[in-house]
Amino acid sequence: MSIRSQRDFVSGLLFVIIGAVFALGATKYTIGSSGNMGPGYFPLGLGILLALLGGFITVRSVFRGGQDGEPVGRWAWRPLGYVIGANLAFGVLLGGLPSIGLPSFGMIAAIYALVLICSHAERNFRLRDGIVLATILAAGSYLAFVVLLKLQFQVWPAFLVER
Repeated sequence: MSIRSQRDFVSGLLFVIIGAVFALGATKYTIGSSGNMGPGYFPLGLGILLALLGGFITVRSVFRGGQDGEPVGRWAWRPLGYVIGANLAFGVLLGGLPSIGLPSFGMIAAIYALVLICSHAERNFRLRDGIVLATILAAGSYLAFVVLLKLQFQVWPAFLVER
């Protein structure tokens, strides 16, 4: 028996590994029951679901796919670096780094940084498209999280907000 789709096989294995890690990590929290869910209930369920999906994709890769084995291509390091860097920048800008005295820049600045840095992952990046997307995402996030859900996010940079 041979693997007919290497891409599906590898991605299925990654799903299984990530799902298992999440499920195991969730067991460190109280799971609870369906009627009284604890903080580990949803991550456990999501991890199990992801691992099952990965198992299905892995098994399917043995029976379905191209005759040539659909080899796994080269790693796309440039987009990977921009996406990871954008998420790190989002976290730092949203929460700040108190250990080095960097204040929080708020949700709006963090979203703009996230979108504009991630947009560089695409080869034909256009600044105008990134700004339009960031504006729509920032406005939607503000409306959803601050106005409708009434969550307490710092929206603007700390040095601009009166205390």
